[in-house]
Amino acid sequence: QEFVTVLVRDPRTQKEDSWHSYIDYEIFIHTNSMCFTRKTSCVRRRFREFVWLRQRLQSNAVLIQLPELPSKTPFFNMNNPHHVDHRRQGLQEFLEKILQNALLLSDSRLHLFLQTQLSPEDMEACVSGQTKYSVADAIQKFASLNRRFPIEDEERKEGKNDADSDSESSSSGLGPSDDSISRGCKASLASEE
Repeated sequence: QEFVTVLVRDPRTQKEDSWHSYIDYEIFIHTNSMCFTRKTSCVRRRFREFVWLRQRLQSNAVLIQLPELPSKTPFFNMNNPHHVDHRRQGLQEFLEKILQNALLLSDSRLHLFLQTQLSPEDMEACVSGQTKYSVADAIQKFASLNRRFPIEDEERKEGKNDADSDSESSSSGLGPSDDSISRGCKASLASEE
């Protein structure tokens, strides 16, 4: 039986500049689904990226009624734990519903959103073939730059990870990873496994 577990957790306030801040959320995926290149992944995304994803998915699947995102309220207070957690729950419910739809699972943007840290602009460029790297290359490169899953590391050492063993030699053209992104996922996964 195939499964996809998605958790939206660990909201963090990020400073954009001296006047602006935003909250991003960790998205953790664990799956045995054939639809996914990586069976475990962890990225951080902000609300506006979820909005972008929903718009892109809707434009590609016109006949499907997509679930709603939590409303973007003018009274949202990022210092109010209730507001932040309510949004986090809404984002998780959104992804859970999206991941139950086979048609939406075939959208490359969804996979890039869940399994890389590419910006929306870079995801669009990748999906439309305007990058040196493919969708699979982007996902593999992100995973190899941000290895933090002890089980996958052990499999690689033992040579059991057949499809992933050559991912480090790929020259996808993706830049270096943001270490702060991987640090957030590393610490929290030890308890999950």
